[in-house]
Amino acid sequence: MPLPNASYSITMRIRLDPDDPRALGRVTTAIGEASGAVTAVDFVETAGGRLTVDLTVNASDSDHADAITERVDGVDGAEVHRVSDRTFLMHLGGKLEVRATVPLKTRDDLSMAYTPGVARVCRAIAEHPEDARKLTIKANTVAIVTDGSAVLGLGDIGPAAALPVMEGKAVLFKQFAGVDAWPVCLDTRDPDEIVAIVQALAPVYGGVNLEDIASPKCFEIEERLRESLDIPVFHDDQHGTAIVVLAALTNALRLVDKSIGDVRVAMTGAGAAGVAIAKLLLTEGVGDLVIADRDGIIAAPDQQVDDSKTWLAEHTNREGRRGAVVDVLDDADVFIGVSGPDLFDPSELRRMRDDAIVFALANPDPEVDPVGARDIAAVVATGRSDQPNQINNVLAFPGIFRGALDARARTITEQMKVAAAKAIAHVVADDELHPTYIIPSVFNADVAPAVAEAVREQVDLERETG
Repeated sequence: MPLPNASYSITMRIRLDPDDPRALGRVTTAIGEASGAVTAVDFVETAGGRLTVDLTVNASDSDHADAITERVDGVDGAEVHRVSDRTFLMHLGGKLEVRATVPLKTRDDLSMAYTPGVARVCRAIAEHPEDARKLTIKANTVAIVTDGSAVLGLGDIGPAAALPVMEGKAVLFKQFAGVDAWPVCLDTRDPDEIVAIVQALAPVYGGVNLEDIASPKCFEIEERLRESLDIPVFHDDQHGTAIVVLAALTNALRLVDKSIGDVRVAMTGAGAAGVAIAKLLLTEGVGDLVIADRDGIIAAPDQQVDDSKTWLAEHTNREGRRGAVVDVLDDADVFIGVSGPDLFDPSELRRMRDDAIVFALANPDPEVDPVGARDIAAVVATGRSDQPNQINNVLAFPGIFRGALDARARTITEQMKVAAAKAIAHVVADDELHPTYIIPSVFNADVAPAVAEAVREQVDLERETG
């Protein structure tokens, strides 16, 4: 069972017998025996012959939360009055709002912000379209575009059900980089329609963040939009993951004193994230890269299902290795999992070389148990917030778009991604580096500015060199 965490946090309003001083203790004991974690106790009132308290408890999933509630309700001298799911409470009414950046208190304010004064600004932009970046929201806005076809680990749940994720993404953009982003959830699965809609919406935005679009169509959509638009287009599921993986790997290799050009990387998962990670590692000159999908190790000249896997077969696995998924571990220095849960037992990691590095990134359940993996590997990272070394895209995309918007970049290149990865890695100083700290916290205030600066500098360098 996963550890209790805030994703499944509940607040139970409990009525206790005020004449029984041990009632609250029995309740907290019951919660502990049910493997829940009490995070807060708030006394509400004493009235009507009962003591009312609110207990906030973390569970591991919805069934666990129900089991904890039932256990508490069975405690002598305690009655569960109601239960609130804190995650759902946070989402009531949505997580975004629109606020004005200018005053609107007088007739003069209205005349300048809207008609008739606004017409002068409209004419100026019509004559000089590039002025839209300084006279409108365009310079600081990103469209978060999805069709809801590959949302988190939930799959194809549609655009409406994807909206809470896109709202959350927008909150992260604003919180960490001051970027105003907005969900654009499209009720179509047709790549042609998605491309056409985004092209039609583009004049409003300074960048496009593609999100939770299923593979392989996500590759086509991104490529077509990159070619047709004059603003950055970035598929975060691919490139955000790849950038943070490269940052974490850079620091992990520093710890074990290995060079990226000398190591063999084993990877499971040949979807959007897997392809992007492969391309970025190859850009950085990785020694060798062997990738497996659900059918086993990918090797040329196998008949591949789609263009992305054909590309992987042609550019990885130099020795032509073959075998089942677990065989990808043989003689590897690094394992990167972007696939599915519980692929193999930690003991299989003994197939790897000494001082192994393991990034098991499937969420919520990794490819291999991270606790067991730490008994064998030198460095272990996951995608989970309740484990050390969380590989989280939020370390990358806010700063990348901040830098790209500030530099008025037309695209985001592989070199810009590498620069962002190095910036993230360098936030962790040499004297801070540790097997449980190879990547900065998502709340580290230095990360987004460092990434933005690195991206701006790379844009300037690419302009200078043509």
